[in-house]
Amino acid sequence: MQKKSFKSMQCPVAQSLDRIGEWWSILILRDAMRGVARFDDFQKNLGIGTATLTRRLDSLVEAGLLEKQMYQERPRRFEYVLTACGEDFRPVLWSLIAWGNRHFAPEGPSLVIVDTQTGAWADPILVDRETREPIAKPKYEVAAGPNAREPLTSRYRLKSEGPGSTLIRIPPVIN
Repeated sequence: MQKKSFKSMQCPVAQSLDRIGEWWSILILRDAMRGVARFDDFQKNLGIGTATLTRRLDSLVEAGLLEKQMYQERPRRFEYVLTACGEDFRPVLWSLIAWGNRHFAPEGPSLVIVDTQTGAWADPILVDRETREPIAKPKYEVAAGPNAREPLTSRYRLKSEGPGSTLIRIPPVIN
């Protein structure tokens, strides 16, 4: 079955999902972030079929999250290592871990994020890079960016003109 492509959608959530693709991709990235790099190790850790793993690895390479590097000439064998783009997915994964622990682990967490020096558990929050303030409602909201076009501008009634700017209220669209 061919998956729907979100490439034509302007929304960054849709664009990100187009690159990540499906749950196997997130699990592959999770394993890559802890040092798994070889096909057989991904397959063993995930219990994933060969064809599915091949497709997911190829799509993550094509999307620029993983890079394929040869580690053996005869027979040719490759490792899959995180790119800078793939490494930038780490906070997203850590947020998923924290969210899953908070809402779907009534028996307690099976994975936690820890301070490598003290062993203390960390609970990630999203903060603004510039102000270091936690990003949360009601102070923060998603708004149409300066390059947004329809349908995003009508879906998001606030529009930002750029860093440090004031928001412009967009009048509602009457259908």
